Amino acid sequence: MKQMEKKVAFLIADGYEDSEMKNPYEAISQNGTDAVVISLEKGSKLTGKQGTISYTSHLAAEDAVASDYDAVIIPGGSSPAKLLKNKHMLKFVKDADEAGITIAAICHGPQLLAEAGLLKGKTLTSYPGIADEVKEAGGSFVDKEVVVDNNLITSRTPDDEPAFIQEIINKLGVAAY
Repeated sequence: MKQMEKKVAFLIADGYEDSEMKNPYEAISQNGTDAVVISLEKGSKLTGKQGTISYTSHLAAEDAVASDYDAVIIPGGSSPAKLLKNKHMLKFVKDADEAGITIAAICHGPQLLAEAGLLKGKTLTSYPGIADEVKEAGGSFVDKEVVVDNNLITSRTPDDEPAFIQEIINKLGVAAY
C-alpha cells in the first residue's frame, strides 16, 4: 500500500532568512513531501534578505486551510514581522495549533506565534533578541538549538538548522535527508 503524501506549508513574506527557508524546503521536498509556499498574496515573488533566492507563493493566507497540512514551517528574518499583521495568517496558525498540526518556527518565526496568542505555557527557543517577546507572550524561553513542546518545534538561528530540520522530519515520520 502506498504511503499518503505529506503536505507542508511554508509561511513567508519578503525578507525571510534565506537558509532558513531554502534548507528546510529542500529537505522536505527531497522526502517526497509537497511543499506549499503561503504568503500574503498568491503568485507573489518573494525574496530573502540576502537576495539570493526567491520563491513564488502558491496560495494567499486567506485561501489556505490549515487542516490540509501535516506541518507548518515559519522561517525567520524580517518575514514574520510582516506576516503577523495579516488576520488570515494569524487565523491559519491558530487553526493549525488547534488541530495539533506540527508548527516549526526558527529565529524570528515565533513572533507570528506570539501575535496569534499561541505561546502561553509553552517552552521554546528563538533568536535571542526576541526572548523578551516570547516571555511577554507567556512562553518560557530556553537557549537551546532546538526545543520541542508538543506540536511546536523551535530553533534559534541558521546554525541550528540541522537539528531543526531533523525534528521536523521526525514529527512528519518521513525518511531522513
